[in-house]
Amino acid sequence: MAATPADNAPVNEELPGSLPVLHADDCLAVVDKPAGLMVHDSALAADETDFAADRLRAQFGRPVFLVHRLDRATSGCLLLAFDRDTASALGRAVMAQQLDKRYLAVCRGWPEEEFTIDHPLDGGPGKPQKKPAVTRFRRLACGELDEPSAGFPTSRYALLECAPVTGRFRQIRRHLKHASHHLIGDTSHGDGRHNRAFRMRGVHRMLLHAWQLGFPHPRDGRRMTVVAPPSGEFLKAMALFGWSLPGDAADGG
Repeated sequence: MAATPADNAPVNEELPGSLPVLHADDCLAVVDKPAGLMVHDSALAADETDFAADRLRAQFGRPVFLVHRLDRATSGCLLLAFDRDTASALGRAVMAQQLDKRYLAVCRGWPEEEFTIDHPLDGGPGKPQKKPAVTRFRRLACGELDEPSAGFPTSRYALLECAPVTGRFRQIRRHLKHASHHLIGDTSHGDGRHNRAFRMRGVHRMLLHAWQLGFPHPRDGRRMTVVAPPSGEFLKAMALFGWSLPGDAADGG
């Protein structure tokens, strides 16, 4: 079932810094988080004082419980609950791998049309233990820029649909690095030369977008699918190659 905003979900989208609401009802919501905004305070926050969680509490005028996380540099679908019971039910769905998360990414090179990376990852700073990590990828489009690379006159890039099966720290970014198809704009795990090529063309963000989110609604179990269309500099990057999303990808493949 495609999700649409509910009339009975009060929300003040006129507040400064409010986030676009993709779906809202009386027990949960999905918002479109912009790139560059941290979801909540953490050890990685340093001197940051602006967090999506704080904005959302003000925007909805009620407590919010974040069901999952997005990296600061990642945009797109963010699921939240308005009460502990809903948060617990959605948390169980996460543990049971019932959330279908689809991301859009732009990477260097032309990978295979479909491929899976099964490569264990640690939990990030202070968490050295490696755990299983699996991501499925589908190539949606290919393109080239007039940018010399490795002895060739052009550089190759691809638009990917990424479906993480597990939820490890920076999983998509690190898996793409493992495959030598570095994520464009990723300053931690990417390729600086390719990042600079995009910055020279006006694209300054990391090109990872939480595009689609599917989950069972905790109230009645119906399957919800919410879509956050790419926008801003992500669309600008796609326009460099004349890319558009194919119809089957727009429907979730």
